[in-house]
Amino acid sequence: MAPWERGNLAKPHMALDPHPMQSGLRAHGYNSREAAAGSGSAEGAGCGCY
Repeated sequence: MAPWERGNLAKPHMALDPHPMQSGLRAHGYNSREAAAGSGSAEGAGCGCY
């Protein structure tokens, strides 16, 4: 990628997650309800065991 093309990727509509704050709050709520830290990334039954 050329240095002058980086401005195109910095535009808000090119972001992978357009609403990072809202996604963070949703993930926190989901993890709190599951009662397991990191339940979205590894296997487990939601009880904390692996």
